Amino acid sequence: MTSAPLAGRLDGLLFFPVTAYGPDGTLGLDAFRAHVRAGVEAGAGAVFACCGTGEFHALTPEEYRACVTAAVEETAGRVPVVAGTGYGTALAIRYARIAEEAGADGLLAMPPYLVVADQEGLLRHYTALAGATGLDVIVYQRDNAVLTPKTAVELARLDGVIGLKDGLGDLDLMQRMVSAVRAEGLELLYFNGLPTAELTGPAYRGIGVTLYSSAVFCFAPDIALAFHRALNSGDDATVDRLIDGFYRPLVELRAKGRGYAVSLVKAAVRMGGLDVGEVRPPLSEPAPAHLEELAAIIGRGRALLGDPR
Repeated sequence: MTSAPLAGRLDGLLFFPVTAYGPDGTLGLDAFRAHVRAGVEAGAGAVFACCGTGEFHALTPEEYRACVTAAVEETAGRVPVVAGTGYGTALAIRYARIAEEAGADGLLAMPPYLVVADQEGLLRHYTALAGATGLDVIVYQRDNAVLTPKTAVELARLDGVIGLKDGLGDLDLMQRMVSAVRAEGLELLYFNGLPTAELTGPAYRGIGVTLYSSAVFCFAPDIALAFHRALNSGDDATVDRLIDGFYRPLVELRAKGRGYAVSLVKAAVRMGGLDVGEVRPPLSEPAPAHLEELAAIIGRGRALLGDPR
């Protein structure tokens, strides 16, 4: 962990590495380290370890500690490390403190487990989490953790809460949140956290949300970085070409299977030559025909960049 404020260090493409497992299903730290190292060397702006793509739900506290520690060691302060946390408040705080001990720079607070809470309960949850460590917190809005603009304002007032990551995809709600926070003279970082966020990147950019998580960066950093550069520079022709020929087909494939937002990414990392193992239950591996389709989509993406691989 560095002493520099996290909010000022989050820039560029946000890398959400998969968690590697060996043939027997146990944690594969060597492969995980290689995966993180390759991502940083490829140009990741930050490493979000043990989050959704990293199968946070499937990790024991001991495995979580080992992965966050490895990510911190491999980044060596070059980019910030943000660790996922979740479940109920008590467990979320337990994982947060493990992340702090392991040297993480911040936390991504995933939705509380199972229950659908009201706004007061969600605010109490995030308030307790933000006060439990010295780490800055990014709140992940999705599933059973959907906020109102009023709650977003209250989060922006909390010491330790620096951002809101949106995995819901309701642009009307996001615009009203951004407006409400701004009208109060407050600040939050906003992130597009939808699976394959590049597909909706132009739409989110229109309401001022420029940061996003890139699952594609896990297995095709060349494609992800080319898209990121094009989006930031206003190269609409490249953005459209990659959306039409690569990202839209990838999203359509992802929709063909439950859990494909994780298992397809992990399969694509293996296709690239790094054996990170299979997903853990309750997730399942993609169907063979879908793996063939995935390989073809990646090939088309690289062809659009003029890469003969």
